[in-house]
Amino acid sequence: MSSQYKNTIIEFEHTGFCYERRNAFINDISFSINNGEFIGLLGANGSGKSTVLKLASGILKASAGQIKLWDKPIQTLRNKDRAKLLSYLPQILDINIPFTVRELAGMGLYPYEILPSLTVDETLAMVGLSDKADSLITNLSGGERRRAYIAMTLLQGAGLLLLDEPLANLDIKYQIDFLRLLRRLHMERGITVIMALHDINIALQFDRIILIKEGNILAAGSPDSVLTGSLLKQAFDIDVEIKREESGAYIKY
Repeated sequence: MSSQYKNTIIEFEHTGFCYERRNAFINDISFSINNGEFIGLLGANGSGKSTVLKLASGILKASAGQIKLWDKPIQTLRNKDRAKLLSYLPQILDINIPFTVRELAGMGLYPYEILPSLTVDETLAMVGLSDKADSLITNLSGGERRRAYIAMTLLQGAGLLLLDEPLANLDIKYQIDFLRLLRRLHMERGITVIMALHDINIALQFDRIILIKEGNILAAGSPDSVLTGSLLKQAFDIDVEIKREESGAYIKY
C-alpha cells in the first residue's frame, strides 16, 4: 500500500508526446506528485489531461523526456509490477461486460500470486456496494459502476489512483458521493489521487491543482493560487470572478 512510500512517487521530466503524423501534443512538461496528495488535473476538453494520465499509467510511451514511478523509469516495470503500484480508471468504462460486481472487484487480484489480506467483500463494503455484490455491472447506475471499479482498485492495492473525468455524466448526487468516497479513501488509506476534471467549482475540493492547456502546464499549486481569474481566462477563455467568503470559495460566472 501507499503508506510504505515517501516523498515523490511519480515524476514527469521534460516529457513530451505526439500522436502519429501530428506535432507534439504534450510539450516538455515537468512536474512531480508526492505520496498522499489529492490532485486535480484541470483543463478544458482537448487540453491534454487524458494523455497525461495515460502517460502516467504507462499506457502511452513518452516520445521525449521520461516518467519515473517511485524513482524507476515507468517503461522498465512489468505490467504486473506496475499494476501493484498504480491503477488507472478511464473516462469511458465498458459497461457491457457480463460480470457481477463481486467478479469485477475480484479482478484486482490479477497481479498477485500470493493473495493480499484484503478480501473482495471487504472492498465492496468500503465503497458501499455490499448489497450489490451479486448484481450485474450492466444493472448499476453510473456512480455505482465507478464505485465497483474503485473496489477493484482497492483490492489491487495500488497506492496511486489515476482517474480520467470520473464525474462525467453523473448526477450531482453521485458526483458528491464519489468525491466523498475518494476523500475518505485518501484520508483513511493514504491513497494518492490524480483526477482529471474540467469543472472549476469541483477543482476547489482538491489540495493541489495542475492547470493544463494545449499540452502545457499553465500553473500548479493550491486552489487559491491557481484558480484566479487571469489563469482561468487563459485556460478556458472565459471571464469568471473568484468569490472567497468565510464559508469557502466559489466561482461566479
